[in-house]
Amino acid sequence: MAEDLWPDLPYNAWKDTYATLHMWTQVVGKIAVKHGPALNHSWGSTLRVTPRGLATRTLYDGVRSFAFEFDFTDERLNLRTSDARTATVPLKAMAVADFYSAVIEMCRRAGLRVKIWTTPVEIPSPIPFERDTVHHSYDGAWAEVFWRILVQVDRVLNLHRGSFVGKSSPVHFFWGAPDLAVTRFSGKTAPPRPPEEPEFMREAYSHEVISHGFWPGNDRVPEALFYAYAGPAPPGFSEARVQPAAAYYHAELKEFVLPYSAVRTSNDPDAAIYAFVDSTYEQAATLARWDRDSLERRIANTL
Repeated sequence: MAEDLWPDLPYNAWKDTYATLHMWTQVVGKIAVKHGPALNHSWGSTLRVTPRGLATRTLYDGVRSFAFEFDFTDERLNLRTSDARTATVPLKAMAVADFYSAVIEMCRRAGLRVKIWTTPVEIPSPIPFERDTVHHSYDGAWAEVFWRILVQVDRVLNLHRGSFVGKSSPVHFFWGAPDLAVTRFSGKTAPPRPPEEPEFMREAYSHEVISHGFWPGNDRVPEALFYAYAGPAPPGFSEARVQPAAAYYHAELKEFVLPYSAVRTSNDPDAAIYAFVDSTYEQAATLARWDRDSLERRIANTL
């Protein structure tokens, strides 16, 4: 049963689909940057996991509202507006340039005034969307596998966050990395970030954080991972002892990781993730001297 809920995601088997889908989510994500609510730490432009796929928050064009959803079951990108207009773009093998053109045309026909900066972010050697014919592979079966994993990660992270009563982000999908993440805040400001970093990064880490999430990997680290980091990292954090046994500190990424393969093959994947989140949070919060008495509560098990 665990392997049905937590399917295998071998990087080399789906990396071409992954690369294309990553760029497609950036097209939609950049529309959300322009038209989403101006929430702190870029939260208004993230995507959320749904029972069908990945969706934006409600976006705005003047007094009208609209939203996108990647539906990985029916294999289409849906657009819906507050004045009952709908449109779709099929999710099938096509170049990023063609996908971008189709999305912009879909918005135009719906009467939405959409114009974005078309250069992707957080990747090496970015190609503007309208010129990207390199990324064109797409296998809907692999995209659905990825989404089904996100559904389970989203469930576990959401159900396990109730003991933290300080400021916390939603569980949401950052399309830049891309990763599904949840972030806790101590309430204290953090030291200034380097001025050469992008403005959104400086704002994202304006306050002390401890973050957890799931990342599908890349060519440099070709495996899916759960991760945990503190920003700024307190002294001694990299040497901390965390759980479960498969977790370790990744010197290159400068964060703790737990291989997805270890989670999916464990006797209790949920418990493995809970152990990882709890142990890394407790170590980081204690070393950073967070006011844990005011930020946490014990939840009685009433089941």
